Amino acid sequence: MFKFVTALLACSLAAVLAPAPVHADQAQPSNAPITTAAAKSGHVAINGVEYYYEVRGQGEPLLLLHGGLGSIDMFAPVLPKFSEGRQVIAVDLQGHGRTALGERPFRLESMGDDMAVLTKRLGHDKVDVLGYSLGGGVALRMALQKPDSVRRLVLVSTPFSDEGFYPGIRAQQVMVSAAMLPMLKDTPMYKSYMAIAPKKDDFPRLLDTLGTYMKQKYDWSAEIPQLKMPVMLVYGDGDMFRPEHEIKFYQLLGGGLQDAGWQRETLSKNRLAIVPDLTHYEMFASPRLATTVLPFLNGESEVRSWAEQVGEPD
Repeated sequence: MFKFVTALLACSLAAVLAPAPVHADQAQPSNAPITTAAAKSGHVAINGVEYYYEVRGQGEPLLLLHGGLGSIDMFAPVLPKFSEGRQVIAVDLQGHGRTALGERPFRLESMGDDMAVLTKRLGHDKVDVLGYSLGGGVALRMALQKPDSVRRLVLVSTPFSDEGFYPGIRAQQVMVSAAMLPMLKDTPMYKSYMAIAPKKDDFPRLLDTLGTYMKQKYDWSAEIPQLKMPVMLVYGDGDMFRPEHEIKFYQLLGGGLQDAGWQRETLSKNRLAIVPDLTHYEMFASPRLATTVLPFLNGESEVRSWAEQVGEPD
C-alpha cells in the first residue's frame, strides 16, 4: 500500500534549524486565525474522524486542503481572493487544526475517500480541488480513488514519489518525532495547534504519527496517467523537490512530451507552473498562488494562438 507523507513536516524542522528569509513583497506565511467569518462551519463525522470545515463565498465549489502541521488558517492571506467568485470549502485534515487525531490510522488514501464524502454531504457531487503539500497528497488520492468527485485538480508543492525530495530534506524527514517538541514550541505550527486543537495533548502523538509516514517509501507514478480531469501542478522555483521530478510529474500527465504547435493543436489540457522567487515555505501564503491557479480553475485563458493574433487577411 503506497503511502504519502507531508513535505511540510520537513519544512518545520528546516525552518527551526535554518529559517528562510522572506522578502518584503511576499506574503508572510502565517497560521494566524482568519478574521472574516465563515458563512457556514461545523464538523462532519466520516469513518471515525470528526472533520472541521468552513464555507465561504458563492460560485463554483472549490475544496481547499492545507499542508502538514497547519490548518485552514494557513490560507488566510489568499482565501479572500479564492472566495471572491467561488464557494470555498476549507477543511482541517485529520489531526490538524480543529479536527482531532483520533485513533484511526493516518492514511492519505483514507482521507482522500473522506473528502469525497464530505463534499457530497455539503451538497456537491463534483468539486474543484486545490491541495498544498500534505493536502496535495490528499487531493491526489481523492482524484485517483474518487475521480467522479473532482472536476479540476490543482496540486501545489506535491510529489508523486518520495524520490522527488532533495536528499537533504529526506535526511531531515527521518528525524521527525515527538522528540522534536522542544524545538517546535516557538513555531507557528505549535502555537496555532495549541490555540485551536480540540485535544492539545495530542501534538506529540501527531509528530510521531506523521514521522512514521515520513519514513515510508511510495511511488504513485503508475497511477498518475489514470487522471482524466484537467490537472495543474504548481511549484516554487525554490521548492523542496528536484526540478526533474516536477517535470516528470508533468510528463506522466501527458504534458511536456512534444511541441504544442503554432496553433496550440497538441497542447496538453494539463498545466505546469514553476513560480519564480517562491519556496515551499511561502507558497501557500503568496498572492501569486491565487493569480496563477484561478484562470486554470475557471477554464479561462487570455492567450491567443499566433493564427488568432494575425487574423484572416482582408
